[in-house]
Amino acid sequence: MSKSISILALLACYLCSGAVSAVELFVHDGNSALIKEQAREQSEQWNETKSLRKKVNQRTEREFDKAIDESEACYKSGKLNAYWVSKTKRCLDSNTGQPIRP
Repeated sequence: MSKSISILALLACYLCSGAVSAVELFVHDGNSALIKEQAREQSEQWNETKSLRKKVNQRTEREFDKAIDESEACYKSGKLNAYWVSKTKRCLDSNTGQPIRP
């Protein structure tokens, strides 16, 4: 019953605004074209959000893996005084504080 009331209210709104000439309302088994269009738009937005979230997660994983690779290279370097600073993501010499290229 609420669907039929909302459809009638929507139709009355279009009649009052004078835009009824280009509006066609199809009702089939309680579903309207407007509801189907809204569902399609929501589905598209969901898919776009999911795709964007996937891209962001992949980028974060790549950056995390890169940081791990760099820290491992620092520790595996032949320099005994080398240490990794995770905050600045640099390999430094403990005696001089200068950056080291592993």
